[in-house]
Amino acid sequence: MKATLILANGAVFRGDAIGALEERVCEMVFNTSMTGYQEILTDPSYAGQGVVMSYPLMGNYGVNQEDNESRRPWAEALVVRHLSPVGSNFRCEGSLGDYLRQHNIAGIQGVDTRALTKLLRSQGTMNGMITCAEHFHVREVMDKLAAYRVAGAVERVTRREPQVYAPDGDLAWRVALMDYGVKQNMIECLRRRGCEVTVFPAHTPAEEILRGERVGDGYVPYNGVMLSNGPGDPADNVDIIKEVRALYDSGIPLFAVCLGHQLLALATGAKTHKMTFGHRGGNHPVKDLEAGRCFITSQNHGYVVDGDTVDPAVAQVSHVNVNDGTVEGLKYRRKNCFTVQFHPEASPGPEDTEYLFDRFIASMAEAQNTRMGGDR
Repeated sequence: MKATLILANGAVFRGDAIGALEERVCEMVFNTSMTGYQEILTDPSYAGQGVVMSYPLMGNYGVNQEDNESRRPWAEALVVRHLSPVGSNFRCEGSLGDYLRQHNIAGIQGVDTRALTKLLRSQGTMNGMITCAEHFHVREVMDKLAAYRVAGAVERVTRREPQVYAPDGDLAWRVALMDYGVKQNMIECLRRRGCEVTVFPAHTPAEEILRGERVGDGYVPYNGVMLSNGPGDPADNVDIIKEVRALYDSGIPLFAVCLGHQLLALATGAKTHKMTFGHRGGNHPVKDLEAGRCFITSQNHGYVVDGDTVDPAVAQVSHVNVNDGTVEGLKYRRKNCFTVQFHPEASPGPEDTEYLFDRFIASMAEAQNTRMGGDR
């Protein structure tokens, strides 16, 4: 069946329908990764968005349950140049096409994704509609596209109840992880380092986190708090930002990634703004200013912290994007608190910056040693 992609600027791309055949309106973004389409589809940060894969071939190794980054896919649509009808891999459990249909994800193939990517890069991220209708009224389509906005995304993707993940080995640390749209590998990176991870819904009050984990008749404090990635405009999360500020003021070790990085910046007086086309892919170079070296990172964000609004008495920029100079990390003057815009847990993408999880572990150890010294 034929399908059409109409963009808010009036551009039209025609191809063949894949996945769900129903009309779909979403924010169209592009991703430059060559692989990892299943992890991308199941990344909650893509809630409300349609993903254009710039690499021409997708689906060649199929899909499997192990590669899911959350309980279900969140992307609204997928646009590819060519969809492989079968997957060839020893881990393959099904085709990407069947996966799209199973999860009601709209899509289109046969599109010149290179031209589409260049358009989104030059004119910026914009809304789009995928439709299988043979005839449609352009004015009606434009009205729908103008009205669409990614809103309430964090509330949509976060879990409803706390969930505890046991450490992969002996218990060394207790970590509270705020779920703004967390990816599973973020949890796994902590588990592999001896952390029992309690994942909390996004709107959990800071008071509950700081009370600690219920053990028997009492409470055991968490050693640290991690703020996860997630979708949407960070400034929309007014209530969450207040709770993040309370966590910051408590002095507990904090590590934040992507949306969590933006929320903490907002909570401490900085501002964020929407980028023209964002960073999405597994090949973004970032410089660690303290280490004096560059790392290749996995990224997925359309908003960024405005470096000029960061109070130097509160934090200093620790990482910058080599391509455009945007803020990629903040090191706070307050002890044991640092954040990054990129994804150190990857999935998909390089694992070059997993060392940041080790830094978080070290910050919890330092806090514990300081507390024990004070107790003496």
